[in-house]
Amino acid sequence: MPLVRIDVNQGRSPDRLRVLSRSIHDAIVAECGIPERDYFHVLTEHPQGQILAQGAGLGFERTPDVVMIQIFTQAGRGQEAKQSLFAAIAANLAAAGIAGEDVFIGYVESTAGDWSFGFGRAQYVTGELASPGR
Repeated sequence: MPLVRIDVNQGRSPDRLRVLSRSIHDAIVAECGIPERDYFHVLTEHPQGQILAQGAGLGFERTPDVVMIQIFTQAGRGQEAKQSLFAAIAANLAAAGIAGEDVFIGYVESTAGDWSFGFGRAQYVTGELASPGR
């Protein structure tokens, strides 16, 4: 059940924002095998100038259309699976009109005990939810 935070500059329509979110979710469902209903996204728009994202010396420049994505999920996927996920997200966003240089992804892993889905309980630990990878 990844939690996805998406940060963008203001200026996209509500429909474009839904397409952007959906494109990321579809890639996660396909590549990670999570259920469709595990859809937890926080989408934040920022005034121009509040997202600073340079090319990190890789020889390209980002545009104001940059999409900063943070994926918080349980540990356990190998590097190959992560690379496939990154490629699928970039491909889905390209189909939605976002250039590859404007896709920035941070992947953060945690343990089963680091999640609570409500009621102050760690449902993966209590057994209320099956822990991914088990």
